[in-house]
Amino acid sequence: MKPYYEHAGITIYHGDCRDALAYLEADRTITDPPYGVGDMGGGIGHDYKKTDYKACWIDSPGYVQSVVTPTIWRCLQDITPTVVVTPGTRCCCFYPQPDDVGCFFAPAATGIGRFGFQNCQPIFYYGEYKNAGKSALRTSFVLTERSEVNGHPCPKPYKAWKWLVNRVALPGETVLDPFCGSGTTLIAAKSLGMKAIGIEIEEKYCEIAAKRLSQEVLQFESDG
Repeated sequence: MKPYYEHAGITIYHGDCRDALAYLEADRTITDPPYGVGDMGGGIGHDYKKTDYKACWIDSPGYVQSVVTPTIWRCLQDITPTVVVTPGTRCCCFYPQPDDVGCFFAPAATGIGRFGFQNCQPIFYYGEYKNAGKSALRTSFVLTERSEVNGHPCPKPYKAWKWLVNRVALPGETVLDPFCGSGTTLIAAKSLGMKAIGIEIEEKYCEIAAKRLSQEVLQFESDG
């Protein structure tokens, strides 16, 4: 496989994660996959919903069941001993039962559901934990940060995602994100002294991620 982007321990592959995983090795999987919300848009929470993908696949419950959840299973069974995923609320029942559950809690709400404002997005934790039995850290994070506008319909807030990566991975380890989107997982891992591998099926989003990482490199070099 030829990397789309590769620098300083960070690699992006453009392609289907189901094909790419057979060739990769990593220590932890941390990912924010599609939520399967289709075109359930509208309302003041539109910016927080995955409703505007411009890609070669459909963000539907069927896609979550046929592609996303089998990929999560495969990562847990064959690739990494730890998997952390933010499944969204609509299709979270399609995922295997997690070992622990946390959330990103947003006091200002993350969207509008049938029963009212949605104030949290779940975090599912699977497998091993680096500090099991040694600490009692929170599994949730209070989210007050807005995501940057970078051309991707649903980039993750950087500070929140950096907290999550730091929560489950160690410096020097390799973090895998099979649905890397605009690359926030990779940037967070890099800032924490980790290596990272991202896979993204849509080239437009690979380009966004590579540009963000390149800007990080230029900023680092100018600071030196």
